[in-house]
Amino acid sequence: MTTVFVADDHPLFRAALADTVRAADGLELVGEAQDGRSALSTILDLAPDVAVLDIRMPGLDGPQVAKHLAREGCATRVLFISAYSDGHLVHKALGAGGSGFLSKDAGGDEIIRAIEGVARGELMLGAEAGSALSGQLRALSRAEEPPLSERELQVIRLVAEGLSVADIGGRLHLSPATVKTHLQSLYGKLGVSERAAAVAEAMRRDLLH
Repeated sequence: MTTVFVADDHPLFRAALADTVRAADGLELVGEAQDGRSALSTILDLAPDVAVLDIRMPGLDGPQVAKHLAREGCATRVLFISAYSDGHLVHKALGAGGSGFLSKDAGGDEIIRAIEGVARGELMLGAEAGSALSGQLRALSRAEEPPLSERELQVIRLVAEGLSVADIGGRLHLSPATVKTHLQSLYGKLGVSERAAAVAEAMRRDLLH
């Protein structure tokens, strides 16, 4: 029997979630809470197999509860559930020690499968959360890469000085066609389409020092 604790500050949703757990074969509901601090103290006391936590709760939010549980060495696995599934939130939740993330739009069967999977030590992500996390990880990967090559940095810095394509070519000993190629490349990397916007974005990213 897998013991389950649920915490959500919305009474109707918490009641529905509790009923879903009670009705499932192999799951036993051992407690409920409506805020993060109550959830934390009760989970530490009961040590359920799985805690289903809302992301946003009064007192402590779901990720904060998960971090406290980890620091206390609690073996309870955490399944987050939220009305929001943006990539940053999913990434934050899993980084806090969560073993799964579901949207509140998930049906009862999906919630039960996620609880069972988390109890087995699996990572359980709803379709929306998985897609959002994938996008977030791609964005983080791009952010960690040098946005411009050394030559592109030279070009954008000269653009910022007001030099023309011909002048930039003369300064860097490049043909105008090559300068234009570098410009198009750095426009793409910066997500802009013209010189002024490129300079503004380079300034925002602190690339012109």
